[in-house]
Amino acid sequence: MAQTPPDTQQAQWLITRTDEEGARDALQAFEAAFHRPAEGVWAAPGRVNLIGEHVDYAGGPCLPFALTQCAFVAVGRNDEQCYRIVDAKLSAPPVTISTAEVGPGNPSDWTGYIAGAIWAAGQAGLLGDSTADGDQASERLQGFDIALSSDVPLGAGLSSSAAIECSAAIAAVELSHGRSISEIERVALVDATMRAENEVVGAATGGLDQKASLLAWKSHALSIDFGTGAYRQVPFHIAEENLAILVANTNSPHSLADGQYASRRGVIDGVAAHAGKKFLRLVDNPYQAASQWAAQSVPDGESPSSWEATVHRRVRHVVTEIARTETAITQLEAGNFRAFGESMQLSHISLKHDYEVSTPELDTVVEVALAHGALGARMTGGGFGGSAIALIDKDRLVECADAIAEAFAQRGYPTPEFIAAVPSAGARRVL
Repeated sequence: MAQTPPDTQQAQWLITRTDEEGARDALQAFEAAFHRPAEGVWAAPGRVNLIGEHVDYAGGPCLPFALTQCAFVAVGRNDEQCYRIVDAKLSAPPVTISTAEVGPGNPSDWTGYIAGAIWAAGQAGLLGDSTADGDQASERLQGFDIALSSDVPLGAGLSSSAAIECSAAIAAVELSHGRSISEIERVALVDATMRAENEVVGAATGGLDQKASLLAWKSHALSIDFGTGAYRQVPFHIAEENLAILVANTNSPHSLADGQYASRRGVIDGVAAHAGKKFLRLVDNPYQAASQWAAQSVPDGESPSSWEATVHRRVRHVVTEIARTETAITQLEAGNFRAFGESMQLSHISLKHDYEVSTPELDTVVEVALAHGALGARMTGGGFGGSAIALIDKDRLVECADAIAEAFAQRGYPTPEFIAAVPSAGARRVL
């Protein structure tokens, strides 16, 4: 049976399917679209980032965990050198894309997350029939029929796109080789799925989402150092402390492809490049470098002093968030959840005022959660909409969600949805 939402008076809770239910729905969609059985079903989860926002592309540390909510794909190989893709939630026939047509900028819609991930896996040499480079490799790629059925809310900042990419990529690799994927191949798929999102669809993400979806363990958070590529599992047994992570999807518009994310990243990348470093984290005097870069990059219509102040705020968020996340990981390993919650609060303040990626809806979640006893609360994901999270006593979970829903109704915001988030396993075959 699906996960039963808590008893509540106000809040709308997202129902989570079991692996069996997700596999069943994906299989039914596959058979209805392609009139044959699938060869298997794979799942990859969405993610919540506990702390470490907008520092992955600066070489900083992040601390996500995988959600129970997954993208499920039923997959079967075809002999027509094309990808035929159908979404169980859409009343539409399969979209057909030639394997030779997939590449940078194409397809740029939702099918690019699937076709692009498989294309990039082939380009990386991870598929058994991809021994050539460039266009020649694309022409030789195995074709696949794919039916998608996803639980990860779209536009919620919970990494629905990475869940889709990782489920399709791991399915293609395992079917191509006829065996389970190795740890080394999982790590290689991180770069491939990032490439699909960055180059094919055109969203400038930094890799946190894909690493969490591919590498996470059940009952753990994943500590990732984007400067070195190192990662390790951090026990996250919140239930034993009678704590829970409440995820509130604000249902306010959320997009990373509208230029806002890219503009923030452009500042950080620009300052690092000016200092001759790959990452801002490696810059010895980031504020001096920020002033120098700002003086050379004043946008049209912006005063030099105003632009320099903006650049300094962006850099300050990244510098302090890196230090804050390193401290928070130590706090979590020590089981100091109260201190960890305080780090979450400081993170949100920085994201709101220095990076300016929060919204009134996200701020409301944080404000109400803290007023109802949360140890910490913050927006999660890229911002500009999406979701916020709260670390709260399990016994106050429903009370807190109801209060947030009531506040949203009073302020005329969209109706939020809630998840009682459980640290879950990464991408895997489920049937």
